[in-house]
Amino acid sequence: MLELASLINRQGRLRGDAPALTFEGTTHSYRQFAERANRTAHALAGLGIRRGDKVASLLANCRELVELTFAVPSLGAVNVPLSPLLMGPGLRSLLADSHATVLVTQVSMLPVIDSIRDELAPELRRRIVLVDGAEPGCFSLAELRAAASDEAPAATVAQDDLFNIMYTSGTTGLPKGIMHSHFVRAMYALIMGAAWRMTPESVVLHTGSIVFNGAYVTMMPCFHLGAHYVLARQFNAAEAVELIERHQVTHTMMVPAQIIALLDAPNFAPERLASLRMLLSLGAPLHREQKERLSRLLPGRFHELYGLTEGFVTILDARDAARKIDSVGVPPPFFKMRIAREDGTDCAPREIGEIVGRGPILMSGYYNRPDLTEKAIRNGWLLTGDMGYVDEDGYLYLVDRKKDMIDSGGVKVYPRDIEEVAARHPAVAEVAVFGVPDEKWGETPVAAVLLHGDARATEEELRDWINERVAARFQRVSRVMILPDFPRSAAGKTLKREMRAPFWRGKDKPL
Repeated sequence: MLELASLINRQGRLRGDAPALTFEGTTHSYRQFAERANRTAHALAGLGIRRGDKVASLLANCRELVELTFAVPSLGAVNVPLSPLLMGPGLRSLLADSHATVLVTQVSMLPVIDSIRDELAPELRRRIVLVDGAEPGCFSLAELRAAASDEAPAATVAQDDLFNIMYTSGTTGLPKGIMHSHFVRAMYALIMGAAWRMTPESVVLHTGSIVFNGAYVTMMPCFHLGAHYVLARQFNAAEAVELIERHQVTHTMMVPAQIIALLDAPNFAPERLASLRMLLSLGAPLHREQKERLSRLLPGRFHELYGLTEGFVTILDARDAARKIDSVGVPPPFFKMRIAREDGTDCAPREIGEIVGRGPILMSGYYNRPDLTEKAIRNGWLLTGDMGYVDEDGYLYLVDRKKDMIDSGGVKVYPRDIEEVAARHPAVAEVAVFGVPDEKWGETPVAAVLLHGDARATEEELRDWINERVAARFQRVSRVMILPDFPRSAAGKTLKREMRAPFWRGKDKPL
């Protein structure tokens, strides 16, 4: 049976002295980690949590959040990790949607929780647990654990039981609860570990938020193999360089904005990152200019993953990164992919269509939303909503999301084509292109950019530079906006819809 409930206790027995988790300078062995996870599970059981119950967490990166990842499923209960960036109304909505019966959080989040406490279900209101203190009306996790057993829970867990509900980061609309089983998370461990060539001796650094599903593509194989997981409280480029050098990190993953910041860090030097065997980019496309820069500075390390939390991925392996630099790779073993026309038939090589995929990490569905599940999964195939094509070798090339395409005078304009051009400008660190209303053409492209540290350029200069280099007249941008930063999700993804929304307010463009 492929269930993860017993994994950490197995490592505690067989790799008890090996380092399991390092956070803010303190390292716990697998024996210590297993004992802490077991105490957490028994503490929750003491509050009445049983198989099938939903345990919500509202935490920044911390040791307890990793422990909950394994403690909750060991009871047969379900993890519901929520972003600490949520405001009151959003938090209330997700707690209600998930049917959470306990909330594990931190003292700093209490003002947000108190603003909605009276609107929470009575059972949840009575079961708020703090990981970092004791406050009236809340339980202290430390006190609960002190009185709990460190033995493995005796719950019976099946591979099809829910492991977690992951709420989407909301780049395309309201969050949806994506259900993953123990089997799916076991497949993350097995498939991703092989793809990244991880071993029990690997050292895995994670600097982004671990409430983001992308964290599981390195976390699951790391703990499955008994490797060493190094967790940062939050991403800081200079600190990431220090951590990689200090712990001789072999594997790390980052979203494109973080990779750019890492390479621009004042203390960055390739020799300080010599221990790295893999630097994985995921969450959004990394533009060719940055891929080439990364490969020059850290040759042979770059991997890229394209995927959806709903359950489909492709991987560009480091071996293929040079010859297929514009690709996002191929599906792993046991996955299948199609490029579909609007009528459902398969596209020819290099013909653009919707990316459709299936494989062993496919979600059980959207929680409480069979209607949305039915739209997303057809006959076992996941409709991604992303547009792309494959070459003659079967490698996938992303074009854009369906919702991000710009209809300019009846011509489909793909923002990514323009972004690839803009990213070549030496002053441009990041770029996001989206459509805005235009009386003549219906829509016209606009480019929002972030500049490198001390780079200087005007909006007009950048607009003219881009428009001189795009492949077609309809790709010319009507405007460039230089911004201090982009709106981002908890996962670090750029939220184009938030930049686009003010231009379309009161109009019909779907956001």
